[in-house]
Amino acid sequence: MAAMEQIEGLYKGQQLPLQRDVEVISIPFGKPVTLTEDSVVSVMQAKGSSVSIAFEGRLFLVEGANLDALGLEAMPRPSLSEDASEDEIEQFVWDQLRTCYDPEIPVNIVDLGLVYGCRIERLLSGERIVTIRMTLTAPGCGMGEVIAADARNKILGAPQISRVHVETVFDPPWSREMMSEEARLELGMF
Repeated sequence: MAAMEQIEGLYKGQQLPLQRDVEVISIPFGKPVTLTEDSVVSVMQAKGSSVSIAFEGRLFLVEGANLDALGLEAMPRPSLSEDASEDEIEQFVWDQLRTCYDPEIPVNIVDLGLVYGCRIERLLSGERIVTIRMTLTAPGCGMGEVIAADARNKILGAPQISRVHVETVFDPPWSREMMSEEARLELGMF
């Protein structure tokens, strides 16, 4: 059983006091917020390398590197060696996108068919900028900022990447045919 599934199985719905101040991402706004030590939160979902929690009627996303604030073992922030090849950097970006989840859907955004493309540009200065083109399951979906913030934070774990831009597009519109076969099976949409 994967570590995040264990966390969800053991702690889902349980109230836990925060062990320290922790920066989280507000759902659905995608803005960083600091929750203070001893605040009592409830674990809602653990997917990828993040945990969704509830606090005072609002939802927040805790990154794996901050799980110690919940009294759990922190997951190391993903990174790459300094001498990683271009192919390794691109694979790293896609691997990180596969750890990002819509907080309402238990399938990663790549298998869900939300990521339309990824471009990595190297500037003359040597900096790399990653541009992600993605969509949402519906134009009115309020989770876009949360997903974008989660993707940015995870991809910026690579020292070779200076900036991440997430562009949300709605053309072509998302449809369930864009989902991987595994995602359709997971959601019972075959």
